[in-house]
Amino acid sequence: MNNIALPCLPVVGSSTLVPLVDGRQVPYANLDCAASAPALQAVADRVNQVLPLYASVHRGAGYLSQVSTALYEESRAAIGRFVGARSTDVTIITRNTTDSLNLLAGCVPAGPDGTPGRVLVLDVEHHANLLPWQGAPGGARVLAGGASVAETLDLLRAELARDSYALVALTGASNVTGESLIIDDVVAIAHAAGARVVLDGAQLVPHRRFSLADSGVDYVAFSGHKTYAPYGAGVLVGARDWLDSGHPYLAGGGAVRQVTTEDVTWTNAPARHEAGSPNVIGAVALASACEALAALPEGALEAHENLLRTRLVEGLESIEGVRVVRAWEDAVNPVGVVTFAVNDCDPGLVAAYLSAEHGIGVRDGRFCAHPLLHRLGFDAGAIRASVGVGTTLAEVDRLIHALALWVKEGVHTNYEVVDGCWAVKDDPRPTPAGSGLHGLIATAAAAVGGVAACGPAPTLAPQPTPALALVQ
Repeated sequence: MNNIALPCLPVVGSSTLVPLVDGRQVPYANLDCAASAPALQAVADRVNQVLPLYASVHRGAGYLSQVSTALYEESRAAIGRFVGARSTDVTIITRNTTDSLNLLAGCVPAGPDGTPGRVLVLDVEHHANLLPWQGAPGGARVLAGGASVAETLDLLRAELARDSYALVALTGASNVTGESLIIDDVVAIAHAAGARVVLDGAQLVPHRRFSLADSGVDYVAFSGHKTYAPYGAGVLVGARDWLDSGHPYLAGGGAVRQVTTEDVTWTNAPARHEAGSPNVIGAVALASACEALAALPEGALEAHENLLRTRLVEGLESIEGVRVVRAWEDAVNPVGVVTFAVNDCDPGLVAAYLSAEHGIGVRDGRFCAHPLLHRLGFDAGAIRASVGVGTTLAEVDRLIHALALWVKEGVHTNYEVVDGCWAVKDDPRPTPAGSGLHGLIATAAAAVGGVAACGPAPTLAPQPTPALALVQ
C-alpha cells in the first residue's frame, strides 16, 4: 500500500512551489494530468542528451544528420513496439492525437460499391475523435450511448447491422469519466460487420498496457503531451493499406517520389504523411516515455491509479453537495480521471479557488466533450481531477480537504469574471522568477466574445452539422 501511494516515476517539476493569495508558497498539486502530463525526468534527461546531436534529418549527408535520422527512425520503432504494432502496421509521427485522427479521416476509403466510407462514432468522445470524421468521405454518424456499457454495446451492434460503415471510432478511456467500453467486444462487433476500429488512446495508452496485436484494434492515436513527453509529438499507428493509399496529409517535401511542373507521385506511409522537417526531438522524447512506462512492473501503474482514484471518488462522495459524473453504471477498471460538480457552484469559481487558495491544479468546463456533458445533464460544466505516474496520495487528500473547506467556509478572497473566466480580483500572486511573464491568464480555456470555449453551453446552441447526425 505504501509503495503505490508514492509516485511510480519521477517527473519534472514535482517539487515546484506556487504562490497562494495569502502570501504562502506550497508545492503544486498537479491534478490535471488528463489535459497535459508533466515530463518524466527520464524524458527530460534523454532530450538534453540528444540535443547536441540534433541536425537535419533524412536528407543530410553529414554525420550528425545520419545520427538524427537514426534517432528518429529508432524512436518510431520503439513507439510502435510500445503499442504492440503488427508487422503490417505503420507508425506515423504527428503533432498530437487530434492531428492523428484528422490524418486518418482523409484515408477512409470508399466501399467495394464505390459508396464513400462512413464513420460511426459515439457521443462520449472528445471533440478530437468527433469532429475530424466530418472530413471522412462519407461523413460521420454519432450514436447516442446508453446508460450502461452493456446497453451501449447493444446499440452499437444494432446500428452496425442496420447500416454499413467503414470505421468505428472509439475512446480507449473517456477524458471526462475515465470509463470505457470493453475494447475486445467493440472490435468483435465492428469486425463482424466489416468495419475497422480506431482507438483514441490519449487517455488509455499513458495509463494502461495496450496492444494492437492483442486487441485486434486497427488504429490507435495518442499524444506525447499526455504520455509524459510534452515536446510536440503524437502518433498514429495502424494498418498500412489505408495509409499508403490515402490522400497525403501534408503536401510538401519528403512526401513525394517525383515532382514535375504538371504532376506529382506520392510515396508510401509513413513519409507520405510526414511532409516537411519532422519533430526529431519530440519523437525521441515520446519513445523515451514509452520505454520508461513499459519498464514498470506489470500492474504497478494500474494499482497506483486505482488506489488514487478510489480515494478520490470516496472522498468526493463524502462531501455534501458533491456529485461524481459517471457515463456508464457498469463500467469497470476506469483510469485515473474523475469529474465532479458542486451543487449550486460555478465550476470555474471552484477551480479558481483550488488554485489560488490551495495550490491545486484541476480542469473546469466541458472538457471538449460537449455532447456527453449535455446528455449527462452537465451543460453548466463540471470540475475534473486527474492523476498520473507522479501523483501522490497526499495530493489527492489535499483536494478532498480543500473541497470540504469550500463547503464549510466558502472562499477567503475576492474573485471576478474576466473575459468569461474566473480570476482573483487584483491577484497578488507573482509570476515565476525568470519566466519573462508580466501577468497571469485566468484559465487555459480560450474566451471568444466573453464566453469561455469550454465553459457553460451558450443559451442559443448552434445547429448540428449534417455530417454529425445523431443516431438515437
